[in-house]
Amino acid sequence: MRVLVVENDRVTVLGQVETALREAGAEIVLCRPHAGEALPEGEVGHDALVVMGGPQSAIDDEKHPYLPDLAALMRQYGDAGKSVLGVCLGSQLLARGYGATNLIGVAAEFGWCDIHPTDEGLTDPLLASVGGTFPIFQWHSDTFTLPAGATHLAHNAIAANQAFRLGRAAYGTQFHFEVDRSVAKHWRDVFPDQIERTSPGWLERHDELAAAHGPDADAAGLAIARAWVATIEAGMAVAGDEAAVTGSTGGPPPDP
Repeated sequence: MRVLVVENDRVTVLGQVETALREAGAEIVLCRPHAGEALPEGEVGHDALVVMGGPQSAIDDEKHPYLPDLAALMRQYGDAGKSVLGVCLGSQLLARGYGATNLIGVAAEFGWCDIHPTDEGLTDPLLASVGGTFPIFQWHSDTFTLPAGATHLAHNAIAANQAFRLGRAAYGTQFHFEVDRSVAKHWRDVFPDQIERTSPGWLERHDELAAAHGPDADAAGLAIARAWVATIEAGMAVAGDEAAVTGSTGGPPPDP
């Protein structure tokens, strides 16, 4: 299993996503286009794609000219039936890639917040193991409209589109399920000024909030991470079965 991970900021922690990928024996291939690294031109060579968060908006093409290509790359993976995961900014870029509208600065959330699965979310492979409402970490101010043909998986009062799926396994989550308590503490230590501006008083309440919401959020986040990695394995199994039927050249099966 070879997974391309695109980072959009100098401080990016894969957290529980990395835990689930390592458990599955995945090879993680990092790409940092925000630092000038080139994006691959297609989905060949990787079994899945992860696009993480970042401080930029999903339509800030002037400052980050790689964003349109990244949104298009996410769609290429999704259209090929490969597993895609977009987290926070990644979810906004996935929505963009499939023709949705990005809404800037209208949905600010920070810290542990409740997420409510839709009826479809309760039975979807990504969220089924979590069950009903769960707490998870948030840090965003933008949101998006739901792409045409997407399955709406989760919502809350601030952002209606907290999670969605396109096709077999192209998933966007506005919330940061990769963030467990250790990552939240790391962010607290690295970004104190930004956090204080975003949520005054949160720094002082961190320990209290982490104790109250962290255990359930950590459990939900790891369950979601493992569920998404399972979609990669399922997709690889399907691809292997198709290759066995058509032959290694991709042509018709050989004569008996």
